[in-house]
Order: sequence, then C-alpha cells, then structure tokens
Amino acid sequence: MMKNTFYIGLLLCFFGFNAKAQFQSTPKGVQYQVISDKPGAKLKQNDIITFQAVQCTDKDSVLFSTYQQGQPIKAQVHPSTNIADLMDIFPLLSVNDSAVVKVPVDSVFKGHEDAMPPIFKKGGNIVFKLKILQVQTLEEAMAERNAAIAAMKAEGEKLKVAEAAKFEDYLKSNKIIAKTTPSGLRYIIKSAGAKPKPINGDTVYVNYTGRTLEGTIFDSSIEVDAKEGGVYNPGRPYEPISFALGTARVIKGWDEAFLLMNEGSKAKLFIPSALAYGESGSGPKIKPYTPLIFDVELVKVVRVKHETVKPAVKAPLKKKTTLKKRIAVKKKN
Repeated sequence: MMKNTFYIGLLLCFFGFNAKAQFQSTPKGVQYQVISDKPGAKLKQNDIITFQAVQCTDKDSVLFSTYQQGQPIKAQVHPSTNIADLMDIFPLLSVNDSAVVKVPVDSVFKGHEDAMPPIFKKGGNIVFKLKILQVQTLEEAMAERNAAIAAMKAEGEKLKVAEAAKFEDYLKSNKIIAKTTPSGLRYIIKSAGAKPKPINGDTVYVNYTGRTLEGTIFDSSIEVDAKEGGVYNPGRPYEPISFALGTARVIKGWDEAFLLMNEGSKAKLFIPSALAYGESGSGPKIKPYTPLIFDVELVKVVRVKHETVKPAVKAPLKKKTTLKKRIAVKKKN
C-alpha cells in the first residue's frame, strides 16, 4: 500500500487554501477541502485526468512534487482500491478545481505499523494537494496519445536521416579512413596485438573512452579521461571492465568490434546509433540517433572451451554390381 501511495502520483503543495475553512470527510475518514472558482461537471469514472500534485507531511515537508518533476500526472479515474489512492476524491472535483486532502497515516499503515517512515507520526496525516488541469474521455486521450506517437515517429525519421548525413560528413571532414563492416560499424586498428582474436562466449577485459562526434566524453574506464570529461565518479574503480562477448551485455557495436581485434590491440570505433543506443539514446549526453566514437583497448581475453563441430561421417558406398558380373551370374544359373 505504501508503494501505491508514493508512486500513483499525487500531490502538490501550493498556497492559497483557506486554512480556516472546515474540512469534510469521506466515509473512510479522509478529510478534504475543495477550492472551486467556476464549478463545472464533476469528474466521472473512466475519465482520463491530468493534474498537478505534491505529497507533503503535516508540516509541509514535500515528499513528491510534479512541479519539481516537471510533468503533471495523467491517470484514469477508477474505483478506489486503497485509502491513499484519492479515487474517492476525484469525483468530487471539476476541471480547474484545487483540493487539499488529508489521509490518516494510521489507516495507511494499518497492520504494518513497523513500516511507517519516521517522517510520519502516529495520529498524523499524509497531505495531498491537487489541481485538476484537464479531463478527457478515454477515446480523446487515446487519440491524443496516438497523435503524439505519430509525431515522435516523424521526428525520429528526420533525426535518423540527419544522423547518416552528419556521420558521413564527420568522417569526410576529418579525413578518417576506416574499415567498414556490413552492419555499418567503422573501425581503425591503431595497434595490433599478437595474440588470437576472441570468439563469442570468451570474456574480454576492455579499457575505453566514449565520445560524441562533438568530442564530449560521456563515459570512460580511464581515470584521466573521466576527469577531463567531467564524468569522474570517485566511488568507481577505474580499471578495465569485463563482459562475455556475444551475450548482449554491451551495445551491438562492441559485440561486433571486439571479435575483429586481437588480444592486446588498440582501436578507434565509429559506431552508428543503430549499433549503439538507437532511437532511445542514453542519459543527457547521448541523445536519440547519436553516433558514438570509442577509443578502446582489448587488454585481456579469458577463453572458454568451445565445442568443436565434428564433420559428419559419411556411410561407405555400396559397390555397384557391374553389367558383366550380372551377365555372368545369369549364365551360371
């Protein structure tokens, strides 16, 4: 129940409520006060509502805020399943209404009082304050969602086309001559190791520094590079990372690239987004459809036993009886 309380999304601590106004109570003992400038149609079951919200303690310590999060909550009104989900309160509100709601902590943690965080006190309340921004039917909400998805796809296609041109322009303007694989991976072996290449299933130990085409370092296993790029983490050990090749534990471009390198090799990889983080991107520094550059070193390979495929043994051919032998047999008979 506590997980529902914090993640279902509720709540905004803003000012403007009449502290002297009397609260009303629901049959479950939840207190509420509604501020309404222009009362309209009340919210109904199955309506899709958009609202700003913050969750507070009795003393206005903010626990969650959509204002801090930067995005309002969108949810469907449905029958209440627990005292803290506010589904008994929404049907009392209209669009543009604001409300403050007090849910007794004793009711929220009834039966598991030991789980109550120390920020709450017995006999106190979890305070929810709301502002209803929009109401839609399910059909209207679905149409809006589909339109947003279509717009995102269209934008994604533009970025995808732009990426290819940007990638080629970067390679050309920097006079980079690299080998290209059928998948689109570009690579330059800067120094070749003498030991054999790994194969899928082997564990590789790798040092790396990753950059965008603009030269921004977004990650590195090398302390000096991490500090230079502003991504240094004092709690991280700066040493080669390890992973088993061909197990999808890293981006596709890496799984492919290290199969091409001898143990001890150093290389520069130019990886299109299709072999990296694609349309999703990764974090603030790797936007959707971002090609990446890696300086890598294949430090060590721990080889595993691989089953050798034995060639199929062919059955010996039966000797054919020659025509002369068949004739001889007939004459004998």
